[in-house]
Amino acid sequence: MNDTLNATHDPQLRSWVASANEEGCDFPIQNLPFGTYSRAPRWEPRIGVAIGDQILDLRLARLIDTDNMNELLAASIEQRRGLRAALSAGLAEGSAKQAEWEGALVRRDAVAMHLPCRIGDYTDFYTGIHHATTVGKLFRPDQPLMPNYKWVPIGYHGRASSIAVSGQRFKRPQGQTQAPDAEAPSFGPSKRLDYELELGFVVGQGNALGEPVAIADAEQHLFGVTLLNDWSARDIQAWEYQPLGPFLAKNFATTLSPWIVTMEALAPFRARFERPAGDPQPLPYLDAPANRASGALDITLEVWLQTAKMRAAGEAAVRLTRGNTAQAAYWTAAQLIAHHTVNGCNLQPGDLLGSGTLSGPKADEAGSLLELTLGGKQPISLPNGERRTFLEDGDTLSLRGYCERAGAVRIGLGEVSGTVLPAG
Repeated sequence: MNDTLNATHDPQLRSWVASANEEGCDFPIQNLPFGTYSRAPRWEPRIGVAIGDQILDLRLARLIDTDNMNELLAASIEQRRGLRAALSAGLAEGSAKQAEWEGALVRRDAVAMHLPCRIGDYTDFYTGIHHATTVGKLFRPDQPLMPNYKWVPIGYHGRASSIAVSGQRFKRPQGQTQAPDAEAPSFGPSKRLDYELELGFVVGQGNALGEPVAIADAEQHLFGVTLLNDWSARDIQAWEYQPLGPFLAKNFATTLSPWIVTMEALAPFRARFERPAGDPQPLPYLDAPANRASGALDITLEVWLQTAKMRAAGEAAVRLTRGNTAQAAYWTAAQLIAHHTVNGCNLQPGDLLGSGTLSGPKADEAGSLLELTLGGKQPISLPNGERRTFLEDGDTLSLRGYCERAGAVRIGLGEVSGTVLPAG
């Protein structure tokens, strides 16, 4: 597990980049997340690390010699830790690097952000047990969870080509749906468009085809964590998913945060992984002492909505829900990597694993409108008088994440947002 604390996590550490020391900042010196950006006039993608309201260009700082983030993802864990240590030392107050690195800074609000890396393959899992239970009750009241749920991490292969960076604007998907009282399906825009509050796990070093990754080594193959919204057309999915699972209901858009928060940065925010009493324990290939001791992540996640009417009136987004990943996820990131590769499947640098919808046990911790409105039966009321069962055209949905714990500096995952446009 990448949960070793060192000098880079010191809560007393401060940066010569003044904005990184402000209370509530997502990107203090203890964080140092990676992303890919470009700026005028040349617009060539560059690798940067967020520090306060700035980005440090790693090539201009002479820390790397590539603009290919996937090459950086493939580095060994020792190389990654060495780079983090160099970044922390160089950005710290009193560093001799300040004069040199000031010229390698650019304001975050002056650049265009891109997907942080080239995503070769995308697998979406279903680790949120409260989400799975609540949704299961809507369709199978007598058996909310399928018999395999507590034994095997459920997942499906998604579509990497439609993953876009935060700020994505996409058209409402169209497809076949089957009305309860209709004899035949009809074609048209989805009427039950939803979001899914997820984490994305970015693969670092890959594994060779035919060589599984042991759970004890799994996190060495995990570079970091990002926010992910895997939009879902619930009505299209209800008609198409049997027997092979999601297809058009999920492959039209997935929105990813521009920032990857490294596993090293999350070291102070690990939690015990414990199964409820009476639940089956993981099979041996999914179990390890370190995974039990600190395999879970303690991350607060929030969902915010701004409608077109709110935007026109100059009204800020409103928070719909807030929950925590340690309560929501039934499987850890290490278990997902171990299971994904146990049959010999080869993961590659830049591959993306989605956690699945992360909902807490309470209604105000739901990670989707499907849960929040009980399948559309209980609309939610917004402060301006609008109501929602599912997303409407013009809605902007944002996910935010951060870690807070006594004795550690708050670090953020930033924000990922997307806006629904009319179909066609």
